[in-house]
Amino acid sequence: ALILRLQLAVPNNTLVDPETYNQLFTMHGTTMIFLAVMPLSAAFFNIVVPLQIGARDVAFPRLNALSYWMFLAGGLLLNSSFLFGGAPNAGWFGYANLTSKAFNAGHGVDFWVLGLLILGTSSMAAAFNFVVTILNLRAPGMGLMRMPLFVWMTLVVALLLIFAFPVITVALLELLLDRSFGANFFNPDKGGDPVLWQHLFWFFGHPEVYILILPAMGIVSEVLPTFA
Repeated sequence: ALILRLQLAVPNNTLVDPETYNQLFTMHGTTMIFLAVMPLSAAFFNIVVPLQIGARDVAFPRLNALSYWMFLAGGLLLNSSFLFGGAPNAGWFGYANLTSKAFNAGHGVDFWVLGLLILGTSSMAAAFNFVVTILNLRAPGMGLMRMPLFVWMTLVVALLLIFAFPVITVALLELLLDRSFGANFFNPDKGGDPVLWQHLFWFFGHPEVYILILPAMGIVSEVLPTFA
């Protein structure tokens, strides 16, 4: 992020070349969304939700651990792309045809696709865990309408993850097939449609903005009534 800002500080700057700038821009967006804000929310969910609902732990501790290790593996895979011929450079939104083999022959986009598939699976595992925890492990007498607002936000975010991530998973699998196996989902010359990616991506992307902001709103909604 600092390098991006230094590059933009003065006109005609040559701190980094355009290709490196595109890689930094793409990795910054991807990292902030999938490796920073979402995991931070999950950390709060893990710490706070069992305390607020009176549970000893989440419903599936081993699934919780699997979710973390998949998150770590996905993050390492994504960032290892810098060491193997360059990071993804098509923007965090990965629009076709910027990601097609014809216009982006390097392996950066392949790392991006595989990394996000692993991170998405990690998020789905955590989401199911929190839904089951909140619905089944509340202390006696704590009905849904008595739950703290942060727990409600956790439940809503988990449901959003469950409904949004399968769509981006399908889009990423189609892109993987396009790049590695000669499919033509997003190739207009062969009957595909580049706009299909935009439909699938933003069917995920719009719920994603609420996945990012609702935990913060839940925290604010707990802190203000408690301490003000």
